[in-house]
Amino acid sequence: MEKDRTVQRKNPKPKRTAKDTVFTSLFRDKEYLLQLYRALHPEDSETGPQDLTLITLENIMAGGIHNDLGFQLKDRIIFLIEAQSTWTENILIRALLYLAKSYQDYIIRTEQDIYGSKKAKLPKPEIYVIYTGKRKTRPETISFAESFFAGQDCCADIKIKMIYGGKKRDKISQYVEFTEVFDSQVAMHGLTDRAVRETISICRNRNVLKKYLEARESEVVDIMLTLFSQEEAWDMHVRSERREASIKTMIEAGKDFGVSMEDTMKKL
Repeated sequence: MEKDRTVQRKNPKPKRTAKDTVFTSLFRDKEYLLQLYRALHPEDSETGPQDLTLITLENIMAGGIHNDLGFQLKDRIIFLIEAQSTWTENILIRALLYLAKSYQDYIIRTEQDIYGSKKAKLPKPEIYVIYTGKRKTRPETISFAESFFAGQDCCADIKIKMIYGGKKRDKISQYVEFTEVFDSQVAMHGLTDRAVRETISICRNRNVLKKYLEARESEVVDIMLTLFSQEEAWDMHVRSERREASIKTMIEAGKDFGVSMEDTMKKL
């Protein structure tokens, strides 16, 4: 057993959210964040890195939201939800909670009184999801009211703009290409050290996020070789809780049939 643990430490597996973690690490750098913003708003050539304020939230739901990107620019607040390789409309719920928590923080930070008669001032939200999966149907936007209440008149709605790849060679398209290379290497080598290092090597040779990967290669490797992501740790906790509940149920059922706890545990 100890030998197995030593092997695991020497050969850690990449975390299953590796692409998302690199996404967050990449765009927390103001230089790349500005390039990301200009990919979304090419009409704005005046904004500089000093105008962007990171407001990324982490862990606002247990075992849930992390690795999302948020930043504020004057009268706008922009969110990019973590890249999704698996399609799920539940991203709309996460976006709704993310926006509510961000507005709460903003109101506290700007010392506004939402119980007073003066109308509060809020930055206009923009929410995006970068999707890198293989889904054939690709809507330009998705809506909370449409998805969960079939478009009925609803007191709550939120809309997300979907991004499936940027323009040629911008930072969004390079990130999407990075995820595609990573997926292909995982298909060949599994979630292994080799898959991570091959991904970095191939992307550098293709001039995909080259400057970032050259400057922070060791950091990127460390990020991607983290043994457990928050999601995996949460999944382990849930599985453990379910296992204990199942054992208790089987012990109680055994008692009903005259089977001792010791005998039930032996069978388990």
